[in-house]
Amino acid sequence: MEIEESFLYTKEHEWVSIEDNIATMGITDYAQGALGDVTYVELPEEETEVDQFEQFVSVESVKAASDIYAPISGKIVEVNRKLEENPSLVNKDCYGKGWIAKIEVRDMDESTNLMSADEYRSFLETLEH
Repeated sequence: MEIEESFLYTKEHEWVSIEDNIATMGITDYAQGALGDVTYVELPEEETEVDQFEQFVSVESVKAASDIYAPISGKIVEVNRKLEENPSLVNKDCYGKGWIAKIEVRDMDESTNLMSADEYRSFLETLEH
């Protein structure tokens, strides 16, 4: 299972990469593997304000529909329109071309509520036991 070392993670299996006050987010390799083949991604509206850990997207797969939560508060400044035509990008490249949204960060201090790659790896180990 792939975990990007420089990203931050949530207990709901979202990842976030913050650069110049813009947080790019998606679901983790663990999440896409658990979901199976993703068939639809409900993208949020651009310019929408979201709060950390608030449900703002859903992803549907052959197995289930799952809620996706904002890893950080802010304004959605961009969504990955490629997922409308090709939702399987979430399965093929969850940390790259399968990103879901970009959020202009409202409060950088919220990043302390997220897990590092090592913390996320340890969290996953607790799920497997």
